[in-house]
Amino acid sequence: MNKNWLMVVIAAFFEVFWVIGLKHADNLWGWIGTVVSIAVSFYVILQASRTLPVGTVYAVFVGLGTVGTVLSDILFFGESFKIEKIVLIFILLVGIIGLKIVTGEKVQEGEEN
Repeated sequence: MNKNWLMVVIAAFFEVFWVIGLKHADNLWGWIGTVVSIAVSFYVILQASRTLPVGTVYAVFVGLGTVGTVLSDILFFGESFKIEKIVLIFILLVGIIGLKIVTGEKVQEGEEN
């Protein structure tokens, strides 16, 4: 995995935190953490989309964020565990991996591939 795809994964990681924060933040520190997570997530995803195709980056970002949010709800917030959810999350992950595999990077001027 190159650094740009790693940046997409990092952005999705922070996306999970801000989505959880939107639901569960109930004090100043919770809201500060949520706002910081939003800022980090969007900054990192914007940096990654300078080199990678924006449509694929966005799809992978949202897909990974969805997976992380659903799993966090199950593991940490008492959301019901259903095998159907896990199967659908697995299908989503297969699609995300497929998008990553078939997507190349743009070569910027002055860089070699």
